[in-house]
Amino acid sequence: MSGIQIITLLFDDWQRVRSIYLEGIASGQATFETRAPSWAEWDSAHLPAPRLVAASEKRVIGWAALSPVSSRAVYAGVAEVSVYVGHDFRGKGAGRGLLESLVVESERNAIWTLQASIFPENVASMALHKSCGFREVGKRERIGKMNGVWRDTILLERRSKVVACD
Repeated sequence: MSGIQIITLLFDDWQRVRSIYLEGIASGQATFETRAPSWAEWDSAHLPAPRLVAASEKRVIGWAALSPVSSRAVYAGVAEVSVYVGHDFRGKGAGRGLLESLVVESERNAIWTLQASIFPENVASMALHKSCGFREVGKRERIGKMNGVWRDTILLERRSKVVACD
């Protein structure tokens, strides 16, 4: 899809971001969450930067943001990735644009490790993350129950080659 812009997520984008998140929840392949949070809940759970949206023809078609993995100071440079693309826009490059931009912006914000926890059935997301430098570090078996069914997740991580880890 040509004409995709990756720009900073603003409060005014929240309703469309929330709608895309609800699509991910409904798919059963994107998250264990069962409801989309309020803006205040979402805002407090994510790092202030980077927060990105993919826009096409001035319409938000996807979003990406980082969540801290811990409040401990030693993990200040480790964050969990969220990338969501609206159902009608999947497979057209928005996810790649978001994840590649998220990597660059995370390094500008002193993040040295990005991690993602993905359902193994979400083949497209697994392939996208691996193509953007993430590696599989493990399988978390029966990590959570969803609609009465135990689910596994695959843990992936990407170590920065820009932000020093020594």
